[in-house]
Amino acid sequence: MLVVSAAQMRELDRETIENVGIPGLLLMENAGRGVAEYVKAHYGKAIQKGVLVIAGPGNNGGDGFVIARHLFQSGIEVKILLLVGPERYRGDARSNYEIAKRLEIPMMECLDETAVTSKEKSIKTAGLIVDAIFGTGLSRPPAGRFAAVISIINKGVAPVVAVDIPSGLSADTGQPLSMAVKADSTVTMALPKTGHVLSPGREYTGTLEVIDIGIPASVIVHGGINTEVLDDDSFSSMLRPRPDSGHKGTFGHLLVLAGSRGKTGAAALVARGGLRAGAGLVTVGCPKSAQPILATKLTESMTIGLPETSDGSPSMAVLDRLDGLLKGKKAVAIGPGIGLGHETMELVRRLVSSIPLPLVADADALTAIGTDHALVKNAPGYRILTPHPGEMARLTGLDIAAIQQDRVSTTRSLARATGAIVVLKGAGTVIARPDGRVAINSTGNPGMGAGGMGDVLTGIIGALLAQGYDAWDATRIAVFAHGKAADMLARVRGKWGYLAREVADFLPSLWP
Repeated sequence: MLVVSAAQMRELDRETIENVGIPGLLLMENAGRGVAEYVKAHYGKAIQKGVLVIAGPGNNGGDGFVIARHLFQSGIEVKILLLVGPERYRGDARSNYEIAKRLEIPMMECLDETAVTSKEKSIKTAGLIVDAIFGTGLSRPPAGRFAAVISIINKGVAPVVAVDIPSGLSADTGQPLSMAVKADSTVTMALPKTGHVLSPGREYTGTLEVIDIGIPASVIVHGGINTEVLDDDSFSSMLRPRPDSGHKGTFGHLLVLAGSRGKTGAAALVARGGLRAGAGLVTVGCPKSAQPILATKLTESMTIGLPETSDGSPSMAVLDRLDGLLKGKKAVAIGPGIGLGHETMELVRRLVSSIPLPLVADADALTAIGTDHALVKNAPGYRILTPHPGEMARLTGLDIAAIQQDRVSTTRSLARATGAIVVLKGAGTVIARPDGRVAINSTGNPGMGAGGMGDVLTGIIGALLAQGYDAWDATRIAVFAHGKAADMLARVRGKWGYLAREVADFLPSLWP
């Protein structure tokens, strides 16, 4: 499913109105009617106690007038709370204000904080609140009466339906602009906005409903939209069935270079993720002192003992054996638990920059790469980087807070700088490719905030690369499946306390 920024949505509206010739008044009518129908279908009990439509400036307020009219004409008790004077409305919004006025829908003006405070009881006792204060174009924090009314809404108990996007939430980053309405549901127009599907925006959005307001499909197709949200349909469309005549050679051989003395669990989890994601064979290359431990943990994988440093991490002598290690392999996963010693870091840098196979780098390998993006950009095979926010900080030189403020732009920028596919893990994982395309994941839950989850993801990506998926599809499939398996597990175990290996063990039920 495609998702759009605020600017892209404005352009779709403009194209539809100016070049296709569909009037803005009709688009507003369709939007308001759609929200009203949603409210009646999903909040039948709440609206019996009355609906309060809170209208701000601009077209979001105009949508609110249409919503109020349709509910009013259905016999529902409706009041409109105006946060700007009527003279502030222009064009389509003004037309719909005038219609609501002629129909004598009750209106209250609250043009300052004192007026808002005086209406606090009316706001809190509404059966349902429709948030039509700000739309997707808001770029500064709400202040004055707008901030006051958002605060009252959030303290109340009435269900809240937001029009297009919860007021105060950035449509592009999913970050509240100091404060935002916490909606139970959001009804958005034509396409989801990026802020709906990123965290914390998706928590403010609540249940998201997308309605058709009449923007032609051809306008959307030619709109240059390059961001999508991963869902069940996109996941299914990317998967290939395993042929009945297939065998272990058909499904590729994954080489895992991971683990060190005391950190064999990370390597084991990568291997487990790879096997559960369907790789025909998985071989783990690890320091020779760790091989007996890994061999005990990994019944179905092969292990190879590698030359090691004095601290039990792989040494530069691994390069002498590289041709043999790569023989017959289709993809490489490197990094988890491999160690942070100087010699091992230099080894990893050499491997990342020289291995000709598709390679997914995680954990310690990302630390080795750091801000030396040329290592990745000049590599001879596809590269996939899978940082969490802390690792992203080491790759970009940005602080974690700045990264989290705009996860999409940060991920897209690093993909362009490195020529790699970049996976910024976390709630609403963001995946970007060098040409600017972005995918945002819709699966996963808080239980995934535990050690080893990223190791399993690394193995899943590696397994799909080994099976011949291109890097973009392999990464999107892996991220979605990883979260989906965790969601299935959470329904059985609850959303905390489950293990990374248990997530891996749910994977087989997802594949065709």
